[in-house]
Amino acid sequence: MTEVDEVLGVDVCVVGGCGRVGLPLGIALAARGLSVVLYDIDETAVARVNSGDMPFAEEGAAGPLAEALAAGRLRASTSPASVGLADALVVVVGTPVDEHLNPDLGAVPRAIERCVEHLHDGQLIVLRSTVYPGVTALTEKLLKSRGLQVDVAFCPERIAEGRAMTELFTLPQIVAARTPEALDRAERLFRNLTDSIVRLEPEEAELAKLFTNTWRYLKFAAANQFWMMANDFGLDFARIRHAVSFDYPRAADLPMPGFAAGPCLLKDTMQLAAFNRNNFVLGHSAMLINEGLPLYLVSRLEDRFDLGELSVGILGMAFKGGSDDSRDSLAYKLRKILTLKARETLCTDPYVQDDRFLPLDDVLKRADLLVIASPHPDYADLDTDKPVIDMWGLTGTGVRV
Repeated sequence: MTEVDEVLGVDVCVVGGCGRVGLPLGIALAARGLSVVLYDIDETAVARVNSGDMPFAEEGAAGPLAEALAAGRLRASTSPASVGLADALVVVVGTPVDEHLNPDLGAVPRAIERCVEHLHDGQLIVLRSTVYPGVTALTEKLLKSRGLQVDVAFCPERIAEGRAMTELFTLPQIVAARTPEALDRAERLFRNLTDSIVRLEPEEAELAKLFTNTWRYLKFAAANQFWMMANDFGLDFARIRHAVSFDYPRAADLPMPGFAAGPCLLKDTMQLAAFNRNNFVLGHSAMLINEGLPLYLVSRLEDRFDLGELSVGILGMAFKGGSDDSRDSLAYKLRKILTLKARETLCTDPYVQDDRFLPLDDVLKRADLLVIASPHPDYADLDTDKPVIDMWGLTGTGVRV
């Protein structure tokens, strides 16, 4: 159904509930016996969910979705009145930065404003989006200005796409609220998923989530800088990294190089920089390294090949391996640069649907040079005699640039 029905007594309403964060959460809560309504303004996604069709790839979600729908514990709706049915409201909406890399403080308040007339006293309002520090307090002020007596909590998501149906039940859940009552209610809600709970103040939790994503971004930048150093001197970074990390726990978290992209890491690093009055040299340096990797790669290719005479195949357009999510993928930046430099640029991806992409076999036949831009497992055993640029170490045979 796309409109809310008259059944009352819903446990949880997830705002933005048909997206990559909200839908797995709704499915997980329904799997634990709660009644869940997913409120979303995307009519197509709502229709797909209600038909039992996942609108994106998420391992292990399709079966529990079908079971929850059949049992009547889960449904999606485009009606803002859905929020008034639930004891608890979980807000999961995108929180982007603008074209100047400044945080959008109004994304969460705007989502609440769209349905605020349906809220009522006594509800628990949980913010789950990654937010700029202070947005929880801003939301509290908004709700108070509307005369609502509700409990507000901030409980950030920390799942990885593709592993949500495992990590929602295994990762510790951070819960934060201004009052003991709100904190207890938020903890009870998430104890439906896990017994591992960490309690914080709202501003502490807001920073904890930004620190989490920024730390990953910094580690990827370090790996990318190390790879460039080794590559510039004709040395094999993968062999060096193996030596550094082999049975050496203090270096076990050194990742392989590759495009560090997607809708979270850069955005949240820039939110943290803005919070610190743009005094974040480490974060800005990481951005320059990670965002500059496609330019570095093409520059080195120009040193080795006559790109103007070559057809270059880009393998993988998603922002990470095994995913169908192409949001903010640096593979598109690579394509743009190669479009100016190469004779022809061909793209393929087994998961991302795009009429401009070609089947892998066609790219392998037509391309003179191949670049693995996303480490999909499909590329681990490539059958080709063409040069393969493999930053990720996926194939074990990629040439250095």
